Amino acid sequence: MSYHYPPLSPFSTGLRCRCPRCGQGKLFQGFLDTAPACTVCGQDYKFIDAGDGPAVFVILIVGFIVVGAALVVEVKYQPPMWVHMSIWMPLILILSLGMLRPLKALLIALQYVNKAREGRLADD
Repeated sequence: MSYHYPPLSPFSTGLRCRCPRCGQGKLFQGFLDTAPACTVCGQDYKFIDAGDGPAVFVILIVGFIVVGAALVVEVKYQPPMWVHMSIWMPLILILSLGMLRPLKALLIALQYVNKAREGRLADD
């Protein structure tokens, strides 16, 4: 039996790490390992190929935030190096790990919505 699923926003499903088709099932079975299929609607996740995109976006966003903040702190307060290390290293770790999973899910949801698959142009 085939069900019709209304189009969902890739931003709402992606940032909540939910199935891009139904918006209910979990997308991940581990921290970054995708599940083989949705437990609610049965969507097969074989199409998923996020590649290095999430890591690149995390590096750019976290780098922009941390470098900008570190420059402001350095110019304003000129703290010793150990203060910089104790502030920025944990912040880098927290921001990187906190952003990686939702950004990967967002790219997967965008891939689903736009039907982006490897070799698609050759099939058309």
